[in-house]
Amino acid sequence: MPAFSELKVKLFADGAELKVIAEMNKNPWIKGFTTNPTLMRKANITDYKAFSLEALKIVPDKPISFEVFSDDFSEMEAQAHEIASWGRNVYVKIPVSNTTGEFAGPLIKRLAVAGVQLNITAIMTPAQVTRVLACLNVTVPSFVSVFAGRIADSGRDPIPLMAECVRLLKTNPKAELIWASPRELLNIIQADAIGCHVITATNDVLAKLPNIGKNLDQYSLETVQMFRQDALKAGFNIELSKGKGKH
Repeated sequence: MPAFSELKVKLFADGAELKVIAEMNKNPWIKGFTTNPTLMRKANITDYKAFSLEALKIVPDKPISFEVFSDDFSEMEAQAHEIASWGRNVYVKIPVSNTTGEFAGPLIKRLAVAGVQLNITAIMTPAQVTRVLACLNVTVPSFVSVFAGRIADSGRDPIPLMAECVRLLKTNPKAELIWASPRELLNIIQADAIGCHVITATNDVLAKLPNIGKNLDQYSLETVQMFRQDALKAGFNIELSKGKGKH
């Protein structure tokens, strides 16, 4: 079990609550941020641009990704240029396809040629990664987000697929692989072990970071103590039948 200080994978916080973003930005472990429309909706964001500009005031110098939300490639392109204009540290998230399954490659290529820093998202397979890499600009920083957590949700082991994606990205020194949608703290260790560049995590996963390398006997004792304290706080009581409970 590596110590946290030995991990090479970069941690990006994934969320859309300004208070949490501000807290995470103070954490030296957090090297960047990602958002998406689903997280924004859950956080009750109604003004996309206003939220994004406030987030950039909090995070002026670390990579931060904002996603286009049109389903039309021409409109996506216009949104991408607008989002990119908000800051030098902005990466524009482009889904690998639109909602009808049409590959976003031509759009990715146009934006990459224009020098837009991209984060290609919702990827699930090495074949998709190969197609995306063919469209990226090898002189412009970019992220390739593969949703390892969702791959695992399908019953597949994501590690071999992610390792293959790490290998594929060696053809583009400016592109970094993101292990997206992790489900547990162990995924951080797994991502580091295969040489993945970045892993995103929501606050509930990041909150478990102090547990890395924790003594399991101590963890066991703390768990027993937690169960006992919760039973007491709940006021649980079992009235024993006569003649039972003493042996």
